Amino acid sequence: MKHRLRLGCGTVLLGYLSRELLTKVFTTAVIVVSLMEILALLEQVTEIMHRHLGLSGVLYYGVMHLPLLFGNAMPIAVLIGALLTLLQLTTSNEISIMRAAGLSTPGLIKLFLPTILALGVLSGVVDDQLTPRSELALARWWNETTPGAINNWHNYWIRSHDDVININYLDHGGAHLKNVTIYHRDHQSLLQKVTTLSDMHYEHGHWYGTPSRILSVISPARIDLLDTPPGQTVRVDWPPSLTPDHIIQLTISFTQSVGTMLDEQRGTLASSQSPSFFMTEILGRIMLPVTFTVMLLLAVPVVYIPPRAGTRSWLPIWCLGAGLLFVVFQGLLRALGNAGTLPSLMAICVGILIFILGVITVLLRIEER
Repeated sequence: MKHRLRLGCGTVLLGYLSRELLTKVFTTAVIVVSLMEILALLEQVTEIMHRHLGLSGVLYYGVMHLPLLFGNAMPIAVLIGALLTLLQLTTSNEISIMRAAGLSTPGLIKLFLPTILALGVLSGVVDDQLTPRSELALARWWNETTPGAINNWHNYWIRSHDDVININYLDHGGAHLKNVTIYHRDHQSLLQKVTTLSDMHYEHGHWYGTPSRILSVISPARIDLLDTPPGQTVRVDWPPSLTPDHIIQLTISFTQSVGTMLDEQRGTLASSQSPSFFMTEILGRIMLPVTFTVMLLLAVPVVYIPPRAGTRSWLPIWCLGAGLLFVVFQGLLRALGNAGTLPSLMAICVGILIFILGVITVLLRIEER
């Protein structure tokens, strides 16, 4: 009987704390995403109107940009939501009541953990499934509606199996390319042939182009210029996976799912990034629930604010500053991991480990007082 009563009380408390945390996290997320959306639209609305896309274009841009903004805002939303929840529980003496009933600080953290982990999984799913699709659609739409996009010079590089591809112009959502140079290499990465195509287009699942120059590398000291019939269109031997959408994703969008990044890392799909970039991004996405747990831990010290101090205490400000420092520190390490300067595992896990140990140290010092 006592076990059932204790189980029922625990379930009620878990539901109450989860509801309070979710309410504040999603309210904060809505506010942060709205501010970020307004800033993004202020930057792009003039260009959208210049393209005569009207209000529907502004709405389309805003809606397609929401998943990316949601993923970027969630760590801060979790931190602020946890701070507000714990601060409310502390100032209303609910934390004191829970302590009197025998609930310790680790027990309180355990009650919040299921919700925090669920938020991490939700954010990971959005980043992995919704964001790549929405950003791809947005990048394709932006390219298709850009006036004279084919005249805008770029310097995009793509690696497809042993070949390296350079693209200078693209429009029609990646279905039309100009000034394309293909560097054909053997399995030892030695250059064998260089093909320059003045124009390429995608039809019926294949790429067709007009070669303007073909150089054959006979030896390191000899390069032959092969004859190219003027104006002749040939079918380019590119893999079927290198579609216009994939080219847009590699050159403009850059947001990809874990499955796509694994295929690119194995060489199954064409890629435009290094293996260290893929590994860092994959680990960062997998570790999102742990990252959100660190945000919760950074907010826990506010439960030690004396109820009489209330909102006059500076501790919530220090906790918020520590959370922002964690975000900046993780972003710096992640950039080093993407560039290959740091091992991917170190770039993702070192910051998490340092801040977890730091929070535990602070909590133990407070408990000793």
